[in-house]
Amino acid sequence: MDQMTLKGKPLRMAVLDYGLFEVHSGPRTIGICGFAIQTDAGELVLIDTGFPAKYVADARAATEEDGLGSFGRVLRIGPENTAQGQLAKLGLAKSDITLMIQSHTHIDHVGDMGGFPGVPILIAAAERALPRPLYWSGRQAIAWPDRDYRLVTRDFALAPGFEVLLCPGHAPGQLAFMVHLPQTGWVLLTSDAISRAAEIDEGFKGSWDVPLAVHHGARLMRLAAEREALVIFGHSPQQWPDLKKTPLWFT
Repeated sequence: MDQMTLKGKPLRMAVLDYGLFEVHSGPRTIGICGFAIQTDAGELVLIDTGFPAKYVADARAATEEDGLGSFGRVLRIGPENTAQGQLAKLGLAKSDITLMIQSHTHIDHVGDMGGFPGVPILIAAAERALPRPLYWSGRQAIAWPDRDYRLVTRDFALAPGFEVLLCPGHAPGQLAFMVHLPQTGWVLLTSDAISRAAEIDEGFKGSWDVPLAVHHGARLMRLAAEREALVIFGHSPQQWPDLKKTPLWFT
């Protein structure tokens, strides 16, 4: 099924803390984030779900199983760093989610994608067309859950003040989001279309498609400048420590 729209417009947004990870390159310590966005019609949108639950149970064994150690290591992940744990900090439950959005399907974003039965999943058509989610090494590749998928093929407005932006580059179906909140104004959620500000100067090296990543990175920053938007990067070592996170809301 194609795209969908919400009944309401964004009322508040929470940054979800899915734990800390050390990337060997640098090295640099990054936060793993998701987002909960509530509308004035009572809808609750969840963007991304962090690492799979097995990383909470035993991060070292899970890292070995997935071959993730060549890239980095989990520094902190506990029961509170799951979608369920983060929603609980907001006084919410998984049953409150009315729409899940997958920004893309790498391991640190897709861990509980299958954990919301009956909830439609909004995802880029190019990502859903893959035989399996990207995950990581493929050694423990996960299957697509049986869900109602709403496919994104272009930029579109999910609601007034909630824009879904198709930004392939980091991943074939990378999505970013522009959200307007009553007090904060515009907020650009780059996800991994721009993981950190330094990635722009570094030329997005290592991306699935570098020229596309460069193009969309520049497009997003132009849009943010035009709207004087607060920019929340996907994995910024500089931004993450002081970023307002659950149980607090941006309003």
